[in-house]
Amino acid sequence: MLTSLNLSFLNQLLLFYTVINISAFAIMLVDKIKSKKHGSGRISEGKLFFLATAFGALGVYVGMFVFRHKTRKWYFLIGIPLLIVQNIFLFYYFYLMY
Repeated sequence: MLTSLNLSFLNQLLLFYTVINISAFAIMLVDKIKSKKHGSGRISEGKLFFLATAFGALGVYVGMFVFRHKTRKWYFLIGIPLLIVQNIFLFYYFYLMY
């Protein structure tokens, strides 16, 4: 049974997860727009993977297909779904540890 303390922590965790994933989705849009313009400062693939590792994998993954961005890169097609699994396990771990 969830206590009010655990529920509060769960709500905070879900809010954090939602904000990170909406940000990741928006960053994929920004990088897609920048990819069409020559000479504009792009967001590095390393930063996109870091964002995905820091609980933003779902936002990056959805952004990949909505904006058709980075879908030809095998390491995004394999790596981001693996990071989604990692995000789910870490989310569950943080919930259990608190």
